[in-house]
Amino acid sequence: MLGFKNYMTIGSKRELIILFLGDLVSLAVAFWLALAVRAAEMPSFATLSAYASSLIPLSLLWMFTFFIAGLYEKHALVFEKKLPSTIFNAQIANSLIAVIFFYLFTPYLGITPKTILVLYLVASTVLIVLWRLLGPALFGIKRQEAAILIGSGDEMRTLKDEVNTNRRYNLNFVSSVDLSHIEGIDFKAEIINRIYSEKITSVVIDLRNEKAEAILPALYNLIFSGVRFHDMHKVYEEVFERIPLSLVRYSWFLENISSSSHAGYDILKRIMDMTTAFVLGILSLPLYPLVALAIKLDDHKKVFIFQDRMGKNNTVIKIIKFRSMARSSDGDNKVTRIGKLLRATRIDELPQLWNVVKGDLSLVGPRPELPELVKVYEKEIPYYKVRHLVTPGLSGWGQIKDYNVPRGTADVDRTRTKLSYDLYYIRNRSFMLDLTIALKTIKTLLSRSGN
Repeated sequence: MLGFKNYMTIGSKRELIILFLGDLVSLAVAFWLALAVRAAEMPSFATLSAYASSLIPLSLLWMFTFFIAGLYEKHALVFEKKLPSTIFNAQIANSLIAVIFFYLFTPYLGITPKTILVLYLVASTVLIVLWRLLGPALFGIKRQEAAILIGSGDEMRTLKDEVNTNRRYNLNFVSSVDLSHIEGIDFKAEIINRIYSEKITSVVIDLRNEKAEAILPALYNLIFSGVRFHDMHKVYEEVFERIPLSLVRYSWFLENISSSSHAGYDILKRIMDMTTAFVLGILSLPLYPLVALAIKLDDHKKVFIFQDRMGKNNTVIKIIKFRSMARSSDGDNKVTRIGKLLRATRIDELPQLWNVVKGDLSLVGPRPELPELVKVYEKEIPYYKVRHLVTPGLSGWGQIKDYNVPRGTADVDRTRTKLSYDLYYIRNRSFMLDLTIALKTIKTLLSRSGN
């Protein structure tokens, strides 16, 4: 068996650490520049110490904003043209944080660095933009290595197009081999010799393809020449952050999916669910009479609706929501006027916090589906039932990664894509992934970009 790396170099942890450290250095330099410009002289150690007690905690809050803005995602180097606007928007949010921070803590800090704060904001924005555009290349983050892709099907073509059309990846596929037509290829003459002559350093291959077995002897000797091999399934998952359904088989589920509990994670998740949902539920209670009044004034009908959804272990649960639809004269359900606002702001889902407290839902997990649609999907989509091994959630990986999700009516193709994200979550679920989904959901709500 060939020695395969379990983790691709693309979007690696090293890249993210370098980005994070570069941002920290940028903030530190901006801090020094702000003090120097304000005093028109080199800041002394005493001056640095006096302001550090306030600006260092503030800077950590700003880094948290960068995280929410997506500046520390695996693909943070993508779309360089959007970087300045992304950083600028994050700094606008940071400006608001700074105002609140100093309003609350200035009496205890004994200083009111208004001018320095403005200078710090400007300097840090400029330095971080310059660092993100120019710095990564200096550390070799964008250095690409030549590779060959060996596989078949739409996934192989999609993977090749994605990697080769985006400079954010450390690989560049100079050639590909379709295993569906391997019989007509002189593999040694056309592929092996090319690997040596063009100094190709990586081979990405679909080992689960039965036809790959025939070329393994030819590939074996390459490991003695420093060529690295990567599992095409893991590369696809790393790039798209979802599981390629057409590539997985029953063996994959036996290896990667389990219904047994993750004791520490499950306990922590339940504590976080109950605490957060209870607090948010209490804080949102003042909205209930206002929403109820708006719904009643709109069409004089009931305020809440109870809907059946498929929960964990294929059990039917009832979720509660503010009503946002009504039956029209032609017999169809249509969104009401107030319902449009409730859906746009996700206020209609606030009562589901009590489902979270009860344990039917989690804050994060695959979104629960209508039982009648589940019956359709279980017939049409292989492995669909696996998503019911975990507690469904108010927000999930599929929602933040794939906004074009089906709603209300059966859509097999889009649900198949959504399932690929759900399987990714089930396999990789962790407290950090839950936190990422929660923060991204907040970002979506604040920007009103979700569906």
